[in-house]
Amino acid sequence: MNLTEEQKQIGKENFDDAVNITRRDFLSGTVAAGIATGAGLGSIYFGYGKSVGNPLRVGIVGTGDEGSVLLGAHNPDYLNVVAIADIRPYNVHRAFHGDVSSASAYQARPGLMSKYKWSTEDAARAKVKVYAAYEELLADKNVEAVIIALPLHLHAPAAIKAMRAGKHVLTEKLMGHSIHECKEMGRVSRETGKILATGHQRHYSILYDNAVYTIGTAKLIGDVHSIRAQWHRGNLPGKDSWKPPMPADPSLAKKLAGWKKDLESAAPAAIDALQKQIAQLEAQIADQAVEAATYGYTEKTIGDGSLRTPLEELIRWRLWNRTGGGLMAELGSHQLDAAGIFVSAMHGPGKKVKPLTVTAVGNRSIFPADREIDDHVYCMYEYPAPGYDEDPNKKIVVTYSSINGNGFGGYGEVVMGTKGTLILEQERDVMLYKDAAKDTRVTVAKAKDGTPTLDTTESGAGGPVAAGKAGAADAAPSRGYTEEMEHWAWCIRNPSPENQPRCKPEVAIADAVIALVSNVALANPAQSRIEFKPEWFDIASDETPEGIKPDITRDGYKV
Repeated sequence: MNLTEEQKQIGKENFDDAVNITRRDFLSGTVAAGIATGAGLGSIYFGYGKSVGNPLRVGIVGTGDEGSVLLGAHNPDYLNVVAIADIRPYNVHRAFHGDVSSASAYQARPGLMSKYKWSTEDAARAKVKVYAAYEELLADKNVEAVIIALPLHLHAPAAIKAMRAGKHVLTEKLMGHSIHECKEMGRVSRETGKILATGHQRHYSILYDNAVYTIGTAKLIGDVHSIRAQWHRGNLPGKDSWKPPMPADPSLAKKLAGWKKDLESAAPAAIDALQKQIAQLEAQIADQAVEAATYGYTEKTIGDGSLRTPLEELIRWRLWNRTGGGLMAELGSHQLDAAGIFVSAMHGPGKKVKPLTVTAVGNRSIFPADREIDDHVYCMYEYPAPGYDEDPNKKIVVTYSSINGNGFGGYGEVVMGTKGTLILEQERDVMLYKDAAKDTRVTVAKAKDGTPTLDTTESGAGGPVAAGKAGAADAAPSRGYTEEMEHWAWCIRNPSPENQPRCKPEVAIADAVIALVSNVALANPAQSRIEFKPEWFDIASDETPEGIKPDITRDGYKV
């Protein structure tokens, strides 16, 4: 991160070359054969079937920003969306029509009509039932499984009710709002035999998996001793993506009036796009009619003295402790998940290494008291390195920062070893450097024993020819959303003890523990350093960091 374009290009070429050597058989043989048979890259790479025959009949519970991303990323060869549930007209509209607020938004959220080639919303609704309360969707016998993208505080009740209603479940991250809830979700999965997965998509990123291979198997960067991760955003008061305008905001009505006036004189080529924007804005304004209190959202006087309505708690749920988990749950959990994957790679295949301690500080220095969450968090974690049991000095330190107010450096991870550095930037680019030298060309060759090794030449010398990446050379790499849903569906259609999602409850709870215990450290300056207890990660243990015993008989879990 924060590299020049020349340095980035050198690093990308080096990683491609490393992949070419460490994954030569995969790239030259298996992928080519799989693509020739029509199988997708994800299924070939991760070893699941190219389809499931009869696509899994799925209901999407929550079709907001993240739910619509999953709608856009799902593969109809594996999943058939037959129902959606959302209490906001705005979200239902986007679920069908896509998000036309910008070209990039539409690319990420193209909507069901585009996905299934339905020409009208009426045609789409003939195939997809629409519910308000998600409990009504869970009672639909045509729905075999559900994807839950609700606000965080609803993950546990929705998932547990779904499993008890006979549905398999994939939840967005985090797994749950608290560790006792995560354990309750895991226990009900075991009790009902329903597959429960959590959407930490880096487990299904081919780029990240190749990085793991480079770190753990090929050991090209030597012994990992430090990992630095960050997610920096330019959000500022008045321009905060987590505080969208309320539907009654006069600015929305003013914008709508302006667009309607523009429509009167619009050129024929611009009419269709403008009509779609108007329809989406009208749906957003229609959220005024939502009786959020009916669905459990609450009224509260907040820190700046204003009254937060139930509708505001619903629409801006990420800002409140009752409904969200702040920066660590929404952003940090992804990157600490990645860091844990890299640390575990150093310990060997199949390992899931847990952190030893966390030290954290946070503050709200940019935004006023119009929210409860921090806008800056800084965390440091100690992980055991290989050999830690014999020598407690052997540790890997992971540092993490997530800030608002300045997006310099964006987001990504820097993995530092004794022989080199691996940089992963925005889930799209992976760069490889020898030692700390970013001004030298690096080549990847084979050592005398046949294993790959890094070598350097003077800056400016002819670098390696970039090896072909997995997939089309000019295609953006998948972030893993499609693959996580494909594999979840394949595991359901091919029931067997060994067919389990890569982020099953035993894996997902670890990511939740790390994020939520970090929040405890952030909220308690006197207890800013916390030692992780093994029992917190054990679904069968009743011990939790919040001190609440798991109880799957809670009234909120009854179907």
